[in-house]
Order: sequence, then C-alpha cells, then structure tokens
Amino acid sequence: MMIDWLKVHQVFDFDLPQVVDIVIETICARTGQRLSTRQPQFKHEGSFSTSIHIKVEGRKLTVDGNPSRIGRLDNLFGFTTIEQCISVYNDILREYHLPHFTKCTTWSVMSVKEDKSVRSSVVSDGVCIDRIDLTTNRMVGKGNTLPYLRAVSTQRIDYSVGHLYPNGRTVDWKSLKGKVRLQYRKVYDKAFEIADKLLPKAKKILGEESEEFKYIQQVYDYCLDNGVVRMEQELKQEYLIKHGLHFWGLFDESKLIPLHNKFLALDSRLQVTAMDHFTIAEKLLDDGIVTNMLSANSTAAYVYNWMAGHSFDFKKSQVKIARARLRRIGIDIANPSDSSRHPAMFVRRMEEVVTSDIHDVPLWYRKPSHLRLVV
Repeated sequence: MMIDWLKVHQVFDFDLPQVVDIVIETICARTGQRLSTRQPQFKHEGSFSTSIHIKVEGRKLTVDGNPSRIGRLDNLFGFTTIEQCISVYNDILREYHLPHFTKCTTWSVMSVKEDKSVRSSVVSDGVCIDRIDLTTNRMVGKGNTLPYLRAVSTQRIDYSVGHLYPNGRTVDWKSLKGKVRLQYRKVYDKAFEIADKLLPKAKKILGEESEEFKYIQQVYDYCLDNGVVRMEQELKQEYLIKHGLHFWGLFDESKLIPLHNKFLALDSRLQVTAMDHFTIAEKLLDDGIVTNMLSANSTAAYVYNWMAGHSFDFKKSQVKIARARLRRIGIDIANPSDSSRHPAMFVRRMEEVVTSDIHDVPLWYRKPSHLRLVV
C-alpha cells in the first residue's frame, strides 16, 4: 500500500509569515475590526509534471498534493508512510521560511461566542489529515487489462455502483445519486495513463534521446508487459474524522490497511466461468449458496430475465434472496445489464486472468530517496 496524495493542515499559535505579494483581509464594516487575513493559494513546482499547493490563512497552513511525485519522473512506486510524505512537505516549507509540520499530541474542542450563537470547532497541536489516497499496483497479465476492468466494473462496493469509462481504461465507483462524500475509488490502466500523459510531456520537455525519457519508457514497458492496473481510493476529511484518522500522531497507521484491503477484495467474487443457465445453477450448488437444484435453477432464471432488460421489485423477499445469492458469485441484478461486460468477466476471470499485487520493486526502478524523520 502506497500513499498517492496527501492534503494536510496545521494551525499554529503564532501568525504565519507573508510568502506571496497579495494579502486578503476581512474587516467588520460595523466596527472596523480586522477579522482575518489570508494569502492566495500558490504552487510549488516540484518537477516537470507535478506541483504542490500551499495556502496560508492567518495561523493556518495547508499543503495539498502528491508528495511521491516531487523531484521524480514518475510515482509507480511511492511513499508508504505518512511520515515520509510529511518529510517531503517540510523540506518544501523550509524553502519559504514557513514552520514545519509536527505530529499531534493532543486535541480539544474550542467554543467561540459569536453574537447570540456559539460556534464549536476541534483544534489540535499538530497536523490534521484532510485527504489521503491509498494505492496498490495489481498485475493482471499482459493483454488482460481491459477484460479485467470490464469485469470489476460490474461489481458494487457497498452502495456504490461501478462505472466503466467510455475508453474502457478506468472504472470508478460513486453513490447511486452520483455523489462522492466519504470515499472515492477507482481502478485504471497504468500503462495507458503513462502513455497518455507522462510520455508526451517527457518527449516534449526532455527529448526522446534523453536518459529520463528512456527511463519513463522502461516504466511504461514494465506496466504494459505485466498488465498493471492501479487500485486507488481517496479517503476524504469526513471519512477520516469519522474513523479516527484525522489527527496524525494520535492514531495507528496500520488501521488504514484493512480499509484498503476491503477495496482490494472487490474482485473476489468474479468466479462464474460462463453466462450459462446451467453453469450458474451448478456454481450456486457447488459453493453451497443453495441446497438443491430447484433453488439453483429458480435463482439462475433471474439472470436471464435481467439480461433481457426485466426490472425487479427489490422490496419483495424472493427478489432480495435471489439478488443476495447471485451477488456471492459476482452478479448484481440491481445494476443495469451490460452484455459487453459480463461475458468477458465470466470467461476470462477463471481461465486467463490471474491477479497478484506487486510487492517487489524492480531493481532498476528509481525509488524515492530516504527522508529525515518528523519531530
């Protein structure tokens, strides 16, 4: 598991220095009192293809970006701990004579009286995490990337429905209303992303004969030859607060692992070998999901009706039971039927697509450098 994006903030007990030429002040028109000051967000250019956003608001300092890309040509393999990422941010902050981020040792609720109302907020003495993206590189084998993406696009994650992009290279999950409030998850073809974005930039800026371009080409070939798909999920501020992952230093980072593993297991139910009535019925029996052939056949019949465009009343108990049984073998009749996706899933998953998550980094790969500890 790697960290692909990190947004953090910290409120200090002193006013922060001015680092841009513009300062915006908020003044009470009735009393003339200065209520707050802030400086426009600015970019720190980390390399030819990425940047970090820094924002100063009075005593609040926010940094938002991808620390694994700073000073590097790619981020196929990036940082694995929050401390490594914060260390990168602290190195950047030193360049602007801004204070460095620190771990939290305590937090409290602060109440401020405003006219006739009281506003409460949670404050801490260290870094608060507002967004963190967790990623894993998964190998599905050369030539299997598109079938795999079509397959996982048929799966639901909690109440989120899979959406396959028109080019077939990315799948993401959103709620039934299309909103993303707590988590945003996606799986995409890493080789395609490199070819579409990184290689053209490197060719234009560095030239095809440069060692940097040749290295990026090597990373692309590695992703293509192994069928690398990127498993990525974004945990938003509300989710982090809800699960006690907001105050860095006051939680165990290992709590992120089971959250990420749940996402990685989304393809665990892709098991049926063919969209065939008898095969589905037999699979239901073999897996012990039903106990007799009558139940197996009646449950499998729902699949034919589903493929024919039939709609179901999910308030009925028998429909709920059938859906629950079929979901255990990777078919969700609550999703719209798409014949272009399901046959590929059933045939290729069992007979050709063998997945494994990448743990060993190739010896030629340029890893991010070791960084100092955060104190």
